[in-house]
Amino acid sequence: MKMNRRQLFLSSVKAGQQLPPPEPKFGGVIKERATESTPWWPPRVVPPKGAPNVLLIMTDDQGYGVCGTFGGVVPTPALDRIAQNGLRYTQMHSTALCSPTRAALITGRNHHSVGFGVISEISTGYPGYDSFITRDKATIATILKENGYATSWFGKNHNTPSFQVSTAGPFDQWPSGMGFDYFYGFVAGETSQWTPYLFQDHTQIFPWVGKPGWNLITGMADDAIRYLRDVNAEAPDQPFFLYYVPGGMHAPHHPTKEWIDKISAMHLFDKGWNDLRDTIFANQKRLGVIPANAQLTPWPDDPPASLPRWDSLSAEQKKLYIKEADMFGAYAAYTDHEIGRVIQEVENLGKLENTLIIYLSGDNGTSAEGTMTGAFNTYCGYNGMTEVPIEVNMAHYDDWRLPGTDPHMSVAWAWAFDTPFKWTKQVASHFGGTRQGVAISWPARIKDKGGIRHQFHHVIDIVPTILEAAGIEAPEIVDGIKQAPIEGVSMVYTFDKANADAPGTRKTQYFEMAGYRGIYHDGWYACTTPPIAPWSPVLGVTLPDVLTGYKWELYKLTDDYSQYDDLAAKYPDKLTELQEIFTQEAWKHNVFPLDNRAFVRMLTPRPSATAGQSEFTYYGEISGVSPGTTPPFLGRSFSITADIEVPEGGA
Repeated sequence: MKMNRRQLFLSSVKAGQQLPPPEPKFGGVIKERATESTPWWPPRVVPPKGAPNVLLIMTDDQGYGVCGTFGGVVPTPALDRIAQNGLRYTQMHSTALCSPTRAALITGRNHHSVGFGVISEISTGYPGYDSFITRDKATIATILKENGYATSWFGKNHNTPSFQVSTAGPFDQWPSGMGFDYFYGFVAGETSQWTPYLFQDHTQIFPWVGKPGWNLITGMADDAIRYLRDVNAEAPDQPFFLYYVPGGMHAPHHPTKEWIDKISAMHLFDKGWNDLRDTIFANQKRLGVIPANAQLTPWPDDPPASLPRWDSLSAEQKKLYIKEADMFGAYAAYTDHEIGRVIQEVENLGKLENTLIIYLSGDNGTSAEGTMTGAFNTYCGYNGMTEVPIEVNMAHYDDWRLPGTDPHMSVAWAWAFDTPFKWTKQVASHFGGTRQGVAISWPARIKDKGGIRHQFHHVIDIVPTILEAAGIEAPEIVDGIKQAPIEGVSMVYTFDKANADAPGTRKTQYFEMAGYRGIYHDGWYACTTPPIAPWSPVLGVTLPDVLTGYKWELYKLTDDYSQYDDLAAKYPDKLTELQEIFTQEAWKHNVFPLDNRAFVRMLTPRPSATAGQSEFTYYGEISGVSPGTTPPFLGRSFSITADIEVPEGGA
């Protein structure tokens, strides 16, 4: 009987124990003469028979109420397609911030467990916060690759430590070091979609040169389609794992004119953010993606959020804010459209039936990093501005979204797009920061088309779901390193209609980001009350003690989907019980030491390829010196000197 290498491996060692599998013994016969010998070639590793292709999609900075699939007003037909051909999940959760969610998603472990308690730019020298995915926590790509899958990553890579983003390497924390055979995307938290900081594997590329109107949202879809065709031509029977993570909806909001015209003509946002919340909430009830008894949380008139109501604004303010929302809506619709092109290519290649497609709408809640007023340049918010003067923003009204602008929208829009919940991105204590709409299809396996699932789950549950679907066990050893346990639980049980209302298999889940904390356990949820909004000024503000200075809230989620009714005063013993569970989980997963300084940590000393240098000299034409190797100019004075040659007649 002929055996492939995987079968030989499984016949000699425990299934899934070691990756890559041991080299098999030579199976031929060797004599002194070749004519008397029998050659033998080692068999290749192949996945289990029937293992599905996997298309894992996640958008950026998109809260629960953005997409039409989950009650939003923005049309998202690609997400609709997956939901109609499969299942929608109404209680999936992220970490509340981009790269922590992404680290959890591709490893199946909590974000602090893999060093991403925060984004790398504010990393600190503790195991839960150093932004290193260590070798004892292999990614899903490594596991699938070593089991015979073709693996690829398209779009945003915010999981390489910022101080290792360098064309000089090392590359062990780049996609190639995380098990991805091919990478096409940007290595940063955000980038211009017109002129992105773009890489193909380890090489910086500039595909927009000489191509006016080129946009990365379309460019990466084009490259993913090309890749799928190439893989199919070379190895049509080899399953693929394609990780597709576009930069939309993270600022800068850079949709094309075509999509701006489409969305603006729909007048989706003309009545303002308060009316938008009511519309989304009604849609969500109609679609069944929130319970019939769910309540819409109050608008934050008072501190610490303190957002204005639409009817209090001037006509000029309303004009600007409608523009901001139109840009965001166009960006969301455009991004979903290009995702749809990739999904359609899977069908065109005849592979849709046995492709597991997981489409996560957002890696956290909608971003509130655009200041209270929105900004023509998102770095206004990053530099501590809470408002941009109306005359400054209006000066860019006509070129909003064009190259040279990095636009973002008002915090109030972000709050509305997270309907029915409170709060936004960064706030891990509340579902406005962590609740994501998710759709999953797999025609060969999921027959309850259009079904809705309400079990409580987290992005760490995606890896074990993929592994169970593929019939692959989590390895105990990878590259000679004993592996830490995967912390997620499989969601495959939810694929069967008989389990539509089955109890969820995730019993406990902690949440933490910059001091904002939450803990889920058996239908109850306890969390801290944000003492300060992420968009509030931090200079001169005394933050409360991170351990003892926070008020806690308590919710019974089986009766209260949106965190509307705080039961902390009514059930103090239950609150204490959950606080103790949070502490246990925090010690278990490297959450301590807690630190609520947020982006002030950007000034924290950390490893650097340029440590100790005070003078930097560059020669010739250089484009795209990475942040990890640039001069350390934050929080200090500096000067720039350039020797230039001015041609006769002027430059």
